[in-house]
Amino acid sequence: MAAGLLTAGLSAPPAFADGPGSGSPWVVTLGDSYISGEAGRWAGNSNDGESLIDALGPTAYYDNASHTAEQITRCHRSQSAEVYIGGGVNGMNLACSGATTGTHTDSSGNFKPGIDFYNSGGNQGQALMLQNFASSHNVTMVAVSIGGNDFGFGGIVQKCVTDFLTSPSWLPNYCNDDSAVTSNFTSSNVAAQRAKIAQAFRNVAQAMTNAGYSPSSYKIVAQDYPSPIPTSSGFRYSQSGYTRQSTGGCGFWNNDANYANSTALTVIDQTVAGAASDAGLSNLVTMRLSSAFNSRRLCENTVGLVEEAGLSSWRSAGAVDKTEWINQIRTVTTIGSDYYIQESIHPNYWGQLALRNCLRQAYNGGSPHGGACTRGGTGTNANGEPLMTLN
Repeated sequence: MAAGLLTAGLSAPPAFADGPGSGSPWVVTLGDSYISGEAGRWAGNSNDGESLIDALGPTAYYDNASHTAEQITRCHRSQSAEVYIGGGVNGMNLACSGATTGTHTDSSGNFKPGIDFYNSGGNQGQALMLQNFASSHNVTMVAVSIGGNDFGFGGIVQKCVTDFLTSPSWLPNYCNDDSAVTSNFTSSNVAAQRAKIAQAFRNVAQAMTNAGYSPSSYKIVAQDYPSPIPTSSGFRYSQSGYTRQSTGGCGFWNNDANYANSTALTVIDQTVAGAASDAGLSNLVTMRLSSAFNSRRLCENTVGLVEEAGLSSWRSAGAVDKTEWINQIRTVTTIGSDYYIQESIHPNYWGQLALRNCLRQAYNGGSPHGGACTRGGTGTNANGEPLMTLN
């Protein structure tokens, strides 16, 4: 009898399952292509062959357990995505390229989960995915990038490039006065998108509440969008002829590039900030990215293609500072290549790692905070990431 009591006294305490406040910490990312890792396969740009810039290879977007396929076709959750901050913190990427605030199926029939509680036919919205994941993992921060597709960002870029390619420099056809572009930025549409984005943030909070979290136990980090192209004075290619698109993959007229920065991007970022405030969440902070890639943007005169920079490949010394952090805008010429049109004008491998550096700083050792993400110098840190500062 005494032996039995002794055995009972020495037995291990019951194990507690991972969940809210228990287990290793996790960061989860939700939203669209600017956080899923779209274009994260390619390190810089080149017209001399894919191998010069292929940092991650053909499995770059494979996110299933065995890294043999995508869990959701064309979500493009890359291995260079910002969520994988390391340092004992796990990352779960639930974002999806092409996502809007609400779940939908795109014109090619691909499922695009929104930040909602959609649940049908085995498909789920990202808020429901988060709820299910957080219930059995210790989620301490949720980073969200959403709103760009609600404003029709991809269609705007396509219209601007089409207008550039179909009009001469002596009689340019600008996209900034096309109704297909301007209709996205009317006061009524801005108000409508702001309300949708605010509700998406509330859905994130509701998912966490449903999973058993109190607001004080985690933070939501709302990201806005970086400027992907320079203003007119910053291009390294003239707008005369078609070099901007045929060589640089940045077919914008000067006038439209200025509009993209001063109006389109500014309105979208202001709307995201306004929605974050409207959401009324005490545990939400913002990470501002509008200037994060300045001097490393597509076709900017401070960087170049790999071959223009005199480099043999993306692995060459100094490539992070001499080449672009934004992927070229591609057209149907991608047919027969490993490039995807949807990778156009997104942060590439270097850009993704730069954002990862900022997100790690936002995590702040488990006490997350917001700030403005900007370049912090040249070269890379011990993790191979561009040097960045979160002010």
